[in-house]
Amino acid sequence: MVFNPLQHKVLIAGLLSPLAAAYLGARVYGELTAASTDRNEDFVYRLTVVILAMTAPAVLTFSLALWSRRSGMWSRSDRVGLSIAMLSLGLAFVPLRGLIGRMQQARNLAVEDVAAPQFETVDITGKTHRLQDHLGRVVLINAWATWCPPCREEMPLLDRLYSDRRDDGLTVFGLSIEELELQQKFVKEQVPVSYPLLTINGNVPSLYKDIQRWPAFILIDRKGKLQPVPQAGESFEKIEAAVDALLKDTP
Repeated sequence: MVFNPLQHKVLIAGLLSPLAAAYLGARVYGELTAASTDRNEDFVYRLTVVILAMTAPAVLTFSLALWSRRSGMWSRSDRVGLSIAMLSLGLAFVPLRGLIGRMQQARNLAVEDVAAPQFETVDITGKTHRLQDHLGRVVLINAWATWCPPCREEMPLLDRLYSDRRDDGLTVFGLSIEELELQQKFVKEQVPVSYPLLTINGNVPSLYKDIQRWPAFILIDRKGKLQPVPQAGESFEKIEAAVDALLKDTP
């Protein structure tokens, strides 16, 4: 029996769907990222396009299957091709998870007058820090990464703010999900700071570590409640003003 590709076009399209989805996702993401002038600002756009590109092979397979259905019931090879195409859609979950995470982060950072989740973890020197020990102080947490240019630019500003306002009741923490050795090397060789840089090697709730946009700031008032704070893209002077407003609220 001779294999006729036209009679098995749905099967062929389905078998190629996972490979095509992976290729298109990587290619589109790479090209959009290379052309980006602000990777944080256009993050949602880039991931949305990547998701659409990764679903295209499955959509093509479904279209072929609908066309095939016009001539009668689906054959066994059609059903196999459709099943594989549906499974290939799972690959798009990777960028979709990032997109959902960005939206969740935006909601988290907009929370106001809600008790901040407690954390207990160690910094890059091995010292333990607990949020509850800073009740009565204003706490500014900066989620940062060594590869993030805006983070490098803002860390000296944060260090100066910490030095100037520490005696007024301000505590500043940096928090990174990266490996300890990488953080230590970065701080030693590139941007030394005096405020503690926390790791996630402890009890750190998702609010602080599930970050999709860097840098991110979390502001906690003297009562231990979350308060809104300007984020990446806004001037550091606005962050400083938000901190000063809370510092004036003496316990």
